[in-house]
Amino acid sequence: MGKQKGVIESKLKETRVFYPSIEFSQKANVDADEYERLKRWSETDWEGFWRYFALKKIDWFKRFDEVFDGSNPPFYKFFVGGKLNVSYNCLDRHVRSWRKNKAAIIWESESGETQVLTYQQLYIEVNKFASVLRTLGVKKGDRVLIYMPMIPEAAIAMLACARIGAIHSVVFGGFSSEALKDRIEDAKPKVIVTADGGFRNGKAVPLKSNVDEAMERVEHRVSYVVVVRHIDRDIHMKPLRDFWYQDLMGDPDYAQIYCEPEHVDSEDPLFILYTSGSTGKPKGIVHSSAGYLLWTMLTMKWVFDIKDEDTFWCTADIGWITGHSYGVYGPLALGATTVMYEGVPTYPTPAKWWELVEKHSINILYTAPTAIRALMRLGNDWVLKHDLSSLRLLGTVGEPINPEAWMWYYQIVGNEKAPIVDTWWQTETGGHMITTVPGAQFTKPGSAGKPLPGIFAEVVDMGGNPINDPDKGGLLVITKPWPSMLRGVWGDDKKYIDVYWARFKDKGYYFAGDGARKDEDGYFWIMGRVDDVLNVSGHRIGTMEVESALVSHEYVAEAAVVGRPDEITGEAIVAFVVLKEGVDKSRHDELVRELRDHVGREIGPIAKPSEIIFTDALPKTRSGKIMRRLLKDIAAGRKIEQDISTLEDVSVLEKLSELRDKLREEMNKGENGNSG
Repeated sequence: MGKQKGVIESKLKETRVFYPSIEFSQKANVDADEYERLKRWSETDWEGFWRYFALKKIDWFKRFDEVFDGSNPPFYKFFVGGKLNVSYNCLDRHVRSWRKNKAAIIWESESGETQVLTYQQLYIEVNKFASVLRTLGVKKGDRVLIYMPMIPEAAIAMLACARIGAIHSVVFGGFSSEALKDRIEDAKPKVIVTADGGFRNGKAVPLKSNVDEAMERVEHRVSYVVVVRHIDRDIHMKPLRDFWYQDLMGDPDYAQIYCEPEHVDSEDPLFILYTSGSTGKPKGIVHSSAGYLLWTMLTMKWVFDIKDEDTFWCTADIGWITGHSYGVYGPLALGATTVMYEGVPTYPTPAKWWELVEKHSINILYTAPTAIRALMRLGNDWVLKHDLSSLRLLGTVGEPINPEAWMWYYQIVGNEKAPIVDTWWQTETGGHMITTVPGAQFTKPGSAGKPLPGIFAEVVDMGGNPINDPDKGGLLVITKPWPSMLRGVWGDDKKYIDVYWARFKDKGYYFAGDGARKDEDGYFWIMGRVDDVLNVSGHRIGTMEVESALVSHEYVAEAAVVGRPDEITGEAIVAFVVLKEGVDKSRHDELVRELRDHVGREIGPIAKPSEIIFTDALPKTRSGKIMRRLLKDIAAGRKIEQDISTLEDVSVLEKLSELRDKLREEMNKGENGNSG
């Protein structure tokens, strides 16, 4: 981060500010006055704030005795003594109202096959599968691993686990058998729920065979595997262990029409969700029942401004926390209509997402900057040929969004009418932490916004002292517990303390692992992971800052910046750049000079990349995140020995390595002007 006063000042002056329309604010769930009231309330009566919303939003079987127990930090507890059921809050209370015939889930496949489940229908399916799990011997506290494509049965399985008090662990359907093996060994599930396969990019994904392969190499014995027949392919079914989902659901001895919801404690785990294993053994993040449920509901209401008539689409797979919080639990707890799509944004055509928005009259779209940049690269025509007038709010998640992608999203997709909420949060936080509330605040492209009411965030130096200089960055911390915070790392209390609390143990701050700065308006600018900061000749430069500068050039669609060791500067900046369609790539050296000069003007000469590598694609996970750790190995010329099981297209690595070797050879010959 470091201090680059002149540059940052000029950027702040150039930052455009966007206010919500008067019409949007007047109809918003939270306007400016209400936001200020909530903020002051949370600051002056913290426990009263949480007590009120917990009692108002959640249907309790037994009310809690105390709001907060901080007697054993950092193992905090909320709503102590309360009894509830998350599935009941997502379904039962709705089927007793007019919402019983309202669409709960709208599902569509890449081929256009569509299924709609009303709240009544979803309620029946969840009860039946909860009964199936109980018949198979699953009890409160047992783990159930869910390894599924994006189909309604995945959400049904999650809610069924919640109904009987089982702890679900959803593993992204794009993970390999190796990644699956690690998660089976750690969570030790009694039952695995999977499918014969799924579809992605027009190709079949062999989910059941991955399960079989993983189970051959684990010591833990899984009692049963339940398989959804989805792609109708022949697969191996082990007698007495493997059962077809459809057969069990059609058998009244297994699938009873009503399953009594388990009364779970507020602090009983709802699920385990594993973070990436790219830096070692995956961490099983544990989330509680009541606190998590409450915060997903409040953020759905405040941040997404959800209304009863809205159709909401979070594009994330349910294998990620975004899919958990804003694909399943948040929308369903509020009785909203949520969209599930099994497929990628560009198949069978680059217009697929826009077809879905038009077809289902989607009102709120929540997706990742990576997807936005990829679609932006393909041009405006795919978007403009569809009627997107139903969209009234847009959202981004997963990483900071660069201002250029923000503007494209706002102008082309939202037609300059839909506010954008740029949300910062993590698997560990359970829900949104820093963002704008669309009816109450203006937005700044590139800034996440301010902490939500009830969330206390700060930018601090290495000693934990607040940094009040808007030109200077620091470490992002949360200074006070919140209900949806992680309750630990599954089976590893030491790792929980070491990873999240040890750095500022004397102050009791949660360390997010991200760098940030806070401007004069109190808006947070997320600078990316702290380990994504380069040290070039003693200057600390955020990779996100360089990437944003590159993407602000008219020729650039995407960019990923990493560092490689350098004997003189300590680290050298290497940029992998995807150019927009139609750019003449034969002007290689000229383009390199132009982009380096552009970065120099945007940030300063010290931030000019030493090398720029043009590529047709970047290595991404199946969720769309750029795998910068792999690019770092490529930039340094190291052999890639890391786990690439989450990689969407392995061939991208080979092509990038070839490009890197060719560029290094040319540089050594003095034939390339990249280092000028």
